[in-house]
Amino acid sequence: MPMPPMTTEAAWALLALGLGHVAYTFAKFRGPLRAAAGDGFTNQFKWPEERRTALWFALFGPLLILAGHTAVHAAAAGDMALIRIVGGYVFTTSVIGVAAVPKSPFLLSLPVSGLLLARSLGL
Repeated sequence: MPMPPMTTEAAWALLALGLGHVAYTFAKFRGPLRAAAGDGFTNQFKWPEERRTALWFALFGPLLILAGHTAVHAAAAGDMALIRIVGGYVFTTSVIGVAAVPKSPFLLSLPVSGLLLARSLGL
C-alpha cells in the first residue's frame, strides 16, 4: 500500500527537527554545558537555571531524533499504525508544550506531527 502524500516527508522533517534541536542545544548552551562538565558533570544541573535548561534541551533532542527515525522506518515499511503512534505522541506533547509556553519551539513540531497523525488516520 503506498504511503499517503507527505507522510514520508513529514517523517524526515521530524527527524530533521530532532537534529536541529541538538545543534541548537550545543550552539545556545555551549557555555553552561562546558561549565557543568568542568565541574564534574554529575549533579551539576540543579543550579543555575541555565544549566538545567541546557540539560533538558540536550535530552529532548535525541528523543525527537528517535521519534523521527521511527516515523521514517514506519513510512518505509508502510506501517500506518506506527505512524499514528509516533504522530499522536509528538502531537500531544507539542500541544501541551505550546499551551504551556506559547512562544516555544513546540510550534515547529505541531504541524509536522499533526500531518503524520492526519495521514495515518486517512485525512
